[in-house]
Amino acid sequence: MSRWAWFARRLAVVLALIGTALVGWLWWSSVLPGSYSAMQMGKPDYGGGPGADDAIMSHGAHTAQAAEAAAPGVQPVDVTELVADPGRTADVRVELVARTEQVTPPGGEPFEGFTLNGQTPGPTIRATQGQLVEVVLRNDDVTAGTTLHWHGIDVPNAMDGVAGVTQDAVPAGRSFTYRFVAEQAGTFWYHAHQASHPQVVGGLFGAIVLEPAPEADAAGSAPSESAVQGAADAVAVVHTYPGGQRTLNGVVGDAHHEAAPGAAVRVRLVNTDSTPTSAWVTGAAFRILAVDGHDLSGPTPVSGKTVDLTAGGRVDLEVSVPASGAARVEVPGASLVVGPDGARADRAPAPRQAVDLLAYGSPADTGLDPTRADRRFRYDIGRAPGFLDGRPGYWWTINGGILPAVPMFMVDEGDTVVMTVSNSSGEVHPMHLHGHHLLVLSRDGERSSGSPWWVDSLNVEHGETYEVAFLADNPGIWMDHCHNLPHAAEGLMTHVAYSGVTTPFRLGRDTGNDPE
Repeated sequence: MSRWAWFARRLAVVLALIGTALVGWLWWSSVLPGSYSAMQMGKPDYGGGPGADDAIMSHGAHTAQAAEAAAPGVQPVDVTELVADPGRTADVRVELVARTEQVTPPGGEPFEGFTLNGQTPGPTIRATQGQLVEVVLRNDDVTAGTTLHWHGIDVPNAMDGVAGVTQDAVPAGRSFTYRFVAEQAGTFWYHAHQASHPQVVGGLFGAIVLEPAPEADAAGSAPSESAVQGAADAVAVVHTYPGGQRTLNGVVGDAHHEAAPGAAVRVRLVNTDSTPTSAWVTGAAFRILAVDGHDLSGPTPVSGKTVDLTAGGRVDLEVSVPASGAARVEVPGASLVVGPDGARADRAPAPRQAVDLLAYGSPADTGLDPTRADRRFRYDIGRAPGFLDGRPGYWWTINGGILPAVPMFMVDEGDTVVMTVSNSSGEVHPMHLHGHHLLVLSRDGERSSGSPWWVDSLNVEHGETYEVAFLADNPGIWMDHCHNLPHAAEGLMTHVAYSGVTTPFRLGRDTGNDPE
């Protein structure tokens, strides 16, 4: 063997050992502790605002130390203190009992799933702006534990329902009481946020409708689109159960909402699936009254177009029943017939063009000035090979890092925040920030020119970049994640954290808390 051959063989052995050691180190460093705080995840990103030069919070810092370091001189606040008026009597009280049982959707096939009060979807909860809502969740026999998250409702942080961040999962045989004031009006939904993917798919979800306060329309101003007197109201919850069973309000195939000819019906569409869908109306024109619980300004009639409905998102459509027959509100695989009992409603394929909410409706004051932002963040979604909690794979990344090496977006109460969300991952991601609504400023550099477009669930396609803004007015530690729930479990999840807020709750395999 020549000297060069001997050297090349030795070099190959050395490089192999180095490679093996590197892979071993990457594996070891990715393994999460059996118990850890959400505040130990990643590196704080202050968005150019206060805190960046005052403190450095390293991965592994204790929760209390991290909160104190984030804002020197600020007295830490425990998330459990962030509640609605504890001495106030509830105006609306609901009890929901979660059970594991076999479910057979009308028109469908049986599966092993979950129910709330013996049904799925769970009961639709209704309240009026200003009322205090109290919901008692009783876990009968869901062995993994469960919680309820109030999707799109900006509840106090202690009521957010995220296992391991704002509460512990409710074990079988125990209960938890959620209390919040209905500050908003609109269409929302609730769902499990413990082992959320299997529990939501299996049936632990339902709709919640918050009506506008009557006195808001008695002050001399015109009634809002959500408060047109005499308008009928139909909740239409879209869900795909195990076995690919597409349903609307839990029914496989057609559902029906009875309405007289000429009636204007507000159809509240809720997408509870992990993938985006679209909706269209056959037999009548429609208007888009609201998106994600926010009324649109100056909605105009639409024909021959679809409306995008991202995972977790809601749209309220005004549909006028034709003089003869009925209208059909369609989503792929299911539909809602709106009209007199027995009236015929035609079907039609989905139109090829979608309404662009960036330009739909009329401009209006938002009360937010993004040009004077206190903090600016990047949220770049990608994908890379590596290890996630010791598992090798091709994982989602945030700003180039695999969970837990993701940014923790740090804010102070009162901040105006601008965030640029970009997606180069190869797949669509429905992004959901808890506890806040985002104002869409632009998409791929094109400024919003229609109605203010507020979302809590933002559909970001591959190759798209959105600029959004929000007001940090709800202190807490808030999950900011993809609502394709398997994506969140695969690392597409981080938090927006307020300076000085701490949590006593723990995540990890030893805690029983698994929010995704």
